[in-house]
Amino acid sequence: MGGENMTGSCVVIGAGIVGLHVALELQRRGRQVVVLDPGPAGGRQSASYGHGAWINPASVMPTSVPGLWKKVPGFLMDPTGPFYLSPMDLPRLAPWLVRFLLAGSSWEKVEACARRRYALCRDAISDYVRWSEAAGVPELVRRDGLVTVFRRRETYLAGKAEAGIRARLGIGLREIEAADLRAREPDLAEGYGFATSIEDGAWLADTAGYCQALAALLVRGGGEVLAARAIGFRIEAGRLVAVEADNGLMPCSHAVIAAGIRSDVLARKLGDRVPLASERGYHVHVSGASVGPRHSVILSDGKIAVSPQPGGFRAAGQVELAPVDKAPDWRRADIVLHHAARGLPGLDTGAPEVRVDRWMGHRPSTPDGLPVIGRARRCVQVLYAFGHGHAGPSMAPATARLVAALAADEVPALDLAPYSAGRFRLFPAAARRTP
Repeated sequence: MGGENMTGSCVVIGAGIVGLHVALELQRRGRQVVVLDPGPAGGRQSASYGHGAWINPASVMPTSVPGLWKKVPGFLMDPTGPFYLSPMDLPRLAPWLVRFLLAGSSWEKVEACARRRYALCRDAISDYVRWSEAAGVPELVRRDGLVTVFRRRETYLAGKAEAGIRARLGIGLREIEAADLRAREPDLAEGYGFATSIEDGAWLADTAGYCQALAALLVRGGGEVLAARAIGFRIEAGRLVAVEADNGLMPCSHAVIAAGIRSDVLARKLGDRVPLASERGYHVHVSGASVGPRHSVILSDGKIAVSPQPGGFRAAGQVELAPVDKAPDWRRADIVLHHAARGLPGLDTGAPEVRVDRWMGHRPSTPDGLPVIGRARRCVQVLYAFGHGHAGPSMAPATARLVAALAADEVPALDLAPYSAGRFRLFPAAARRTP
């Protein structure tokens, strides 16, 4: 198999947007890299395939904020809302949900989390420009701002606490009035009279195509992307010697777990119990329609993003907390489509030429809103890069640099204690390990 003579190499588990950036950063530093994933790079099995397409340096706010606990009954009772948790799943998800609500119990906690998130996404745009140019697809990174539209200005002003946090981080927003918004997005409903734009934001014109281009770049540089599922690790005398895959052993000196929602299963084999939940997101890809967005836009009332994608446009959104093995609830995708049709009133989904493709993916989310980046408890040659939630695309390049520094036994640019899997242990400080 492709792992022959791989002593000293790195195995990256996961061919999503985080894993591919990690693999390329390791390769840039001179390492031989093999990526393992049972599906294709950026394929439908991956959250990287179907996300909202935003590369957002302002993606700093965690989902849990003060007062959210008051809305939990609504999450349980309203299956049409943007955040849903089935009462049947509550017992299974309750431990995660309690940690989630506690993480957002004060604005001080939220702002501390926002600062740590910002450290991972503030340079995302320049990183994407660099990697897209290296991969030969600079046209996929569209740098024309990220727009959120509102039916009433007061709705925007109601989020003053969040706006204050972003302002203190130096994140600026440009306001767009109705006439300029209409010129920018002529197919939007006339009821949207106000918008804001993150001028330093960008979006991907083809989310799957970008991942495929990164994988091709890796292969051109001598790396490999193999169709295999990692199932464990071979550790001898405390050191990693191979990743165990479903088709054999992959000898290596380091491994990186970037396997999305399945990462916690592998981390558990290494002594780390990470509370990872699936924030399931849904999208519909609409092709053949005569209307659509010209740029990537968030419709604030429906809490969905609509973005041009190959052959049409994508409407993506919803948060459904559910067990990983639960079947998709395609009513959620229909809700997304309903909000898209409200925002784009010329959209006729019943027209014979219009095609609608539905998709569901798993955002791998920790309760405190921070990803897991660092070393495994039982083997310091295994590194973690997962749990980015809905901000995986924005945080992927910075995560890759941090992981590559760890693989080289360098001091990373950030203090990784807040991102360590050890933060979920009973006595995290005593459990930290160094090479």
